[in-house]
Amino acid sequence: MDMSSQPIGFFDSGIGGTSIWREVNALLPHENTIYLADSKNAPYGLKSKEEIIALSIKNTEFLLEQNCKLIVVACNTATTNAINELRAKFPVPFIGIEPAIKPAAIQSKTHKIGILATKGTLNSQLFHEKAKTHTDVDIIEQIGHGLVQLIENGDMDSPEMAELLENYLQPMIAQNIDYLVLGCSHYPYLIPQIKKIIPPTIKIIDSGEAVAKQTKNILDQKKILNPSLALGNKVFYSNSDITVLQNILNQKEKVFFLDF
Repeated sequence: MDMSSQPIGFFDSGIGGTSIWREVNALLPHENTIYLADSKNAPYGLKSKEEIIALSIKNTEFLLEQNCKLIVVACNTATTNAINELRAKFPVPFIGIEPAIKPAAIQSKTHKIGILATKGTLNSQLFHEKAKTHTDVDIIEQIGHGLVQLIENGDMDSPEMAELLENYLQPMIAQNIDYLVLGCSHYPYLIPQIKKIIPPTIKIIDSGEAVAKQTKNILDQKKILNPSLALGNKVFYSNSDITVLQNILNQKEKVFFLDF
């Protein structure tokens, strides 16, 4: 059976994973894609591991019903808490996203890197295993309390957002970090605000480009890259108010409400 024209599926706790979708779509514009925003249950970062696994299974089952050939778990919290269970339960390839600690640790000159992520990611076993492999750098962790909810509400430029980011970033700056790792797929949408706070000597790293390259590699290995020269069909679903998702996609893409 030729699976090459089947879509790539993406899911996230909300709109943030569209930052990952953008990178994949830029690299693989001929692929058909389906994006599921589980905004009704956002944020995942405050939920238990069991809840995150259950939601991730539910999201995966929906995407498999749409005949997705590969699934990108476009959520750091879902990846770090549920990807092993998803891979054990379902036969399709999964691409996960993890905080990009490795490139930051390798390139850091001050040997101090900051990571801004959700509680669910920073408390996960997978994150701790990855962090332990970089003993030559100090990893300064900060939970981004409230950031995902503000992004989901469309309040990225609000005074409340600016105040939260100041509170989270200034202690990292004071500790002389030279890399800031964004450990949540929502956070790349905050880069303009973050750049107003941090000095230009601090470099920002997120996982999007690496995820796109890995997606292409796996499709290539499995021989299921879409050979079509036409631009792929892009479909987006949300189980909450679709306005914020529609706005972040600049009104260009089809967004459907899903009672899910």
